[in-house]
Amino acid sequence: MAAIIDVQHVHKAFGGLKVINDCSIQVEQGSITGLIGPNGAGKSTLFNIIAGALPLDSGHILLDGEEITNQPANQLFHKGLLRTFQIAHEFSQMTALENLMMVPPAQAGESLFNAWFKPSRVMLEESEVRRRALEVIDFIGLHPVRNELAGNLSGGQKKLLELGRTMMTDARVVLLDEIAAGVNRTLLGDLVSNIERLNREMGYTFLVIEHDMDMIARLCDPVIVLAQGSVMVEGSIEEIQNDPRVIEAYFGAAS
Repeated sequence: MAAIIDVQHVHKAFGGLKVINDCSIQVEQGSITGLIGPNGAGKSTLFNIIAGALPLDSGHILLDGEEITNQPANQLFHKGLLRTFQIAHEFSQMTALENLMMVPPAQAGESLFNAWFKPSRVMLEESEVRRRALEVIDFIGLHPVRNELAGNLSGGQKKLLELGRTMMTDARVVLLDEIAAGVNRTLLGDLVSNIERLNREMGYTFLVIEHDMDMIARLCDPVIVLAQGSVMVEGSIEEIQNDPRVIEAYFGAAS
């Protein structure tokens, strides 16, 4: 299958410290690809470069064959490349439903002219956005708390809400950053099931940074291991777990 994300020979340094060193990875369209490695391997930095949060020093990043090198996150959003965060970024004083309704860009109601002179258009669009948001709320299992302030949700519910936000757009690739962090095992099961459904039923491609190896084992194929800013090895979770280099660099480092 074709690579929807193609990272080519990327370098990134902070001062004299090289964090990403001639790193190249490919994420196949329709895959759930895992990105793991010991602390300091460069995972978060590479993630932030792909997501448009950090500029690279040299190299190229392509999205479905289109050059997106150093494009900011807001431009990538409109191209269908989105990310979630390790710490959820909800609008705490808005309800869960309202959080989802905020996502679609360029809504008619954002224009004062439309609000004054085209109220019927604004109401029609808002009704459609609300309908879609309710569908998403049902999909992610948050219907019972749809009218709860997002700030009052549990950590796991906030992560589900973040995943739901990606469904309010024309997402093609979703970057998941430590989505299991701070989530209880029950809600983590819901998260994993929703990711699998989005991949299977809607064709989402995922790139996942995660320390929960059980989650990586269930979700991801292939798995890419970074070490010292470069790709050490790529393969199935079984190949990764039995690779002596990974045991030494990753699992050994964690023990």
